Amino acid sequence: MKIAISGKGGVGKTTVTALWGRAFAEDGHPVFLIDADPDANLAAAVGVAKDKLPQPLVALKDLIKERTGADPDKLGQYFRINPNVSDLPDAYSVAAGGVRLLVLGGIRGGGQGCACPQGTFLKAMMRHLMLERQEVLLVDMEAGLEFLGRASVMGTDALVIVVEPGRRSLETAEAIAQMGRDIGIKRFGAILNKVTDPGQVETIRAALPKGVEFLGAMPYSPALQKADLEGRAVFGADARVEAALADAKKKLESLIAADAAAKA
Repeated sequence: MKIAISGKGGVGKTTVTALWGRAFAEDGHPVFLIDADPDANLAAAVGVAKDKLPQPLVALKDLIKERTGADPDKLGQYFRINPNVSDLPDAYSVAAGGVRLLVLGGIRGGGQGCACPQGTFLKAMMRHLMLERQEVLLVDMEAGLEFLGRASVMGTDALVIVVEPGRRSLETAEAIAQMGRDIGIKRFGAILNKVTDPGQVETIRAALPKGVEFLGAMPYSPALQKADLEGRAVFGADARVEAALADAKKKLESLIAADAAAKA
């Protein structure tokens, strides 16, 4: 399965990615976690030691120049639009918590969208990971879906949006779902995080964008917040959250299986 996980900053998508990665690994699947957020912190969530932190691929300018044929620091160049990246996931990923982690990073700054060596390089990587790798793939995205790209959408089984109780989070979810529909994603799910009142669950479920399946709700967790502040892995921090995510994972797996059966 290939699952992209998105949401506005601070909603808990990195926690979901890390805990689902461990859960899929415990099911016996090989798992690749991809950190595609400019504020990369998935490594800390899965317990990668500070001295083992992988450098984001987008920061490896010499590598990008080698593969694209263009200097990332210069404008107005010709570059390869399909660079070879097939050897890079194994070479630049690290093992942690029973999974492998690859940090892509993200591009910041005006004028640095997809039409640049870095953007082309990251899209090629996403396309390779989605279409040519056989592991369960979980991608921790930022709110934008820039580096999924239209080609890699063919391999994306679901886009899961993490939301919290709040209007801005729901508005972001609507925007993400629309971006997903625009590039051809068919299956959408949502997980509600930071629940402090049971009444919030039905309120948010009813307010989700059309076509976004409610997968489950996670309680607000001071223990997870403490783990984050201390830079510790999220595994084992809160059994309630892990149980809620286990149920959400089962529901998503059932939906993906039904989608596959309908296509067959």
